[in-house]
Amino acid sequence: MIILNQTDVTPASFILNGIPGLEDMHMWISFPFCSMYAVAMVGNCGLLYLIYYEDSLHRSMYYFLAMLSLTDLVMCSSTIPKALSIFWCHLKEIRFEECLVQMFFIHTFTGMESGVLMLMALDRYVAICYPLRYSTILTNPVIAKVGLATFLRAVFLIIPLIFLTKRLPYCKGNIIHHTYCDQLSVAKLSCGNIKANVIYGLVAAFLIGGFDILCITVSYTMILRAVVSLSSADARQKAFSTCTAHICAIVFSYSPAFFCFFFNRFGSHTIPPSCHIIVANIYLLLPPTMNPIVYGVKTKQIRDCVIRIFSGSKKIKSYST
Repeated sequence: MIILNQTDVTPASFILNGIPGLEDMHMWISFPFCSMYAVAMVGNCGLLYLIYYEDSLHRSMYYFLAMLSLTDLVMCSSTIPKALSIFWCHLKEIRFEECLVQMFFIHTFTGMESGVLMLMALDRYVAICYPLRYSTILTNPVIAKVGLATFLRAVFLIIPLIFLTKRLPYCKGNIIHHTYCDQLSVAKLSCGNIKANVIYGLVAAFLIGGFDILCITVSYTMILRAVVSLSSADARQKAFSTCTAHICAIVFSYSPAFFCFFFNRFGSHTIPPSCHIIVANIYLLLPPTMNPIVYGVKTKQIRDCVIRIFSGSKKIKSYST
């Protein structure tokens, strides 16, 4: 029996092959990717600027929105610059260690994205169901603690997955048919047993995504019950309107996530790989692009700040909400 030395089967680098079957269209595909990335960077940086400088936005709802914007910036910046370098300059090589680092950031901050959406749902629950205690329940120390806990949860659940991937022997080549280092795409190049990777990946997905979706569902169930019980139609409409932007953010985040999850497990033989890879990139790019737009349009305080800036006001002045 031949015993493989781990150092002999760990490649120095991988080759990210982009979108298989659509190599001739890489240049055309790069334009919407680049445009969405530019909108994501400008929109999220703009939101962070407004939340930092505008006194009226120093509330828990906007602090969670700032967490979401930071998460979105890291999430899309972990993948899109490398994808554009593949499309534009054919710079497909990525070192093994860099691949693992990219994998860590992608999976950690997608988990963080899910956690922040869950925290925002709980924020809406407290605001609508306990409005008089809203400011006393969601104090700044509480917001900081739950935000840190959400980040640490993602980190500690993803680190074992990175080590499971690192320990594998790779003797099926070093070409990854993807634009970034997805955990399963890398593990499939191994000639070892990847069952632990698959099982742990599912466990981590359910501990993060499953728990967050359950909390979001329970929160909105309670919100719906509270809103329906209101006697005034205007009050019901106002309560629903405060949740509209958050519901859109949930749809933008979880819809492509579900597609990628079910494709990896059940649809790999029926759906073209190019379709999966495009959706996987949209999963990391669509929420960062759309969240600032949705919150800018649907949130009156943010919309008024933006209008005031573009109307020529030199200084952002606080006002009562």
